[in-house]
Amino acid sequence: MTIQNIDEILTKQRRFFRSGATLPVSFRIEMLKKLYAAVKTYEPEISAALKADLGKSPMEGFMCETGLVLNEISYMIRHVKSFAADKIVPTPLPQFASVSYKKPSPYGNVLIMSPWNYPFLLTIDPLVDAIAAGNTAVVKPSAYSPATSALIEQMLTECFDEEYVAVITGGRKENARLLEMKFDFVFFTGSQNVGKEVLRHTAETLTPAVLELGGKSPCIVDSTAKIKLAAKRIVWGKFLNCGQTCVAPDYILCHSSIKDRLVREIIVQINRQFGELPLTNPNYGKIVNEKHFDRICGLIDPEKTVHGGQTNRETLQIAPTVMDKVTWDDAVMQEEIFGPVLPVLTYEKLSDIIDLLAEKPKPLAFYVFSENKTHIRTLTSRCSFGGGCVNDVVIHLATSEMGFGGVGESGMGSYHGREGFDVFSHSKSIVDKKTWMDLPMRYQPYKKVNEKLLHLFLK
Repeated sequence: MTIQNIDEILTKQRRFFRSGATLPVSFRIEMLKKLYAAVKTYEPEISAALKADLGKSPMEGFMCETGLVLNEISYMIRHVKSFAADKIVPTPLPQFASVSYKKPSPYGNVLIMSPWNYPFLLTIDPLVDAIAAGNTAVVKPSAYSPATSALIEQMLTECFDEEYVAVITGGRKENARLLEMKFDFVFFTGSQNVGKEVLRHTAETLTPAVLELGGKSPCIVDSTAKIKLAAKRIVWGKFLNCGQTCVAPDYILCHSSIKDRLVREIIVQINRQFGELPLTNPNYGKIVNEKHFDRICGLIDPEKTVHGGQTNRETLQIAPTVMDKVTWDDAVMQEEIFGPVLPVLTYEKLSDIIDLLAEKPKPLAFYVFSENKTHIRTLTSRCSFGGGCVNDVVIHLATSEMGFGGVGESGMGSYHGREGFDVFSHSKSIVDKKTWMDLPMRYQPYKKVNEKLLHLFLK
């Protein structure tokens, strides 16, 4: 797609939005229903594309992508009417007689830039929220997941006119041009480095933006945890999508007294869930490309590997790998792993965790396995993170009833459900002042009695 094509699309979308066509709630619901029908129609093709790009099984593709998209669309269809309604709020007495209300309004023309690791979910989910809020959208899927990106382009092109929703494929040239253009809102999901670049560009035009980034999400396992259950759930969440999940447990920080038991049970669970030869398991995926394959392999220290470590360059696969006796100076602890490598570190006192993590970048997710309510309350209160789970991993994002997003280095803003509608909307604060009376106290010449009344009202 040429730069001229991209410019023409945005011009068309500006014109369409200014016509007011996207504002009626009935139109938004109609478009959401069209999108739902399209996803259902393309369900087999979506599964095949996810298999081609990331080796995802049909079960994993539906559980972690297509099914969650359908659920978000259904949720919005049910609730968008109430979300879009004006909200009456109390009016201060000095402003009598008037009615105060908040009016949710779409930003206008929004840009959605999505990543490759969950290419369908992380493209369509924010689009659902943007449509529900009444915006037009330009969608830019990742070049690293070409099969899914091509499928998204085909599906959305059939579903919507480009003056309403348009898909722009391509790589860095297209990304650079889109970031140079003036949108009303930008929604980006991806790495911290690219997120910084997005924020630099949006700052130039004072464009509001949401950044969904990542980070090294810790998994705390204390001495009271149910070890077998903890290991089972950690293994599922860590090696889902071969570890290429922004909220995957990046590393385990466990109490030294239970470390050996936990490591043994994690190995048992890997064999149970993926088999003793995981690289031959048809339901075990692959690394997205050779660049990331080489990067992840470089993080594995054979001397500290206690399970896994096998690789297959031809299929871009890395077996679920566990590293023990890891220190904060090891290469695997210097960056977000984003792969099937699980380092295990230990701690002695709960206060050590709080002090340690306070010095680290704020993670996107945080997990605690414990039966001690005081420990749970202390860690979830004192540590800063985007969201998380107690005695489980990953599942906190699979709901439309809670927002999903980061904090600090792991992102800004959140979406899903009501928060997704709100993030793609601007809430106008409006006072409707009545004309049948007019209190005189605010006008000059000022009087002592009116000043006393103001002191009485404003306190």
